[in-house]
Amino acid sequence: MAALFVGAVFVLGVKLLKPASIQVFVEGSEAAVTTIPGFFTFMDVSLITLSSVLLGVSAMYLLSFNYVSEIDSAGSDIKWRHITKTLKDNELAVYEVILDEGGIILQKEIVEKTGFPKANVTRCLDALENKGILERKRKGMGNIVLLK
Repeated sequence: MAALFVGAVFVLGVKLLKPASIQVFVEGSEAAVTTIPGFFTFMDVSLITLSSVLLGVSAMYLLSFNYVSEIDSAGSDIKWRHITKTLKDNELAVYEVILDEGGIILQKEIVEKTGFPKANVTRCLDALENKGILERKRKGMGNIVLLK
């Protein structure tokens, strides 16, 4: 795609900076040759249009590819860090523990890592679940906490 982008820029630059000259032959007893600078043929217009479309498509692909790579390489950080501005102190602490563990953690591990009482962790998880940030799934006697 990068090569397509560079090629389209090159073709557009060449065609727009130096349009083709048209030679006009006047028939009759004598033939005359006339050049008209700055005139585009149908082929030039077609090539400029095609290059413009290819330039736009390749630029959009390259821009979106870069964004997708950034998200993939940073993991869930980019996706979830903006939520922290809306959370209360205890909710934020619980949320960051879950985030640091990659978005999946046992509820009892949250209690251990935060040092909060079980009831406080449960209330925080209830609030985060009601906000649609996470979900809890039952596993044996405990819960697995997952970011959505």
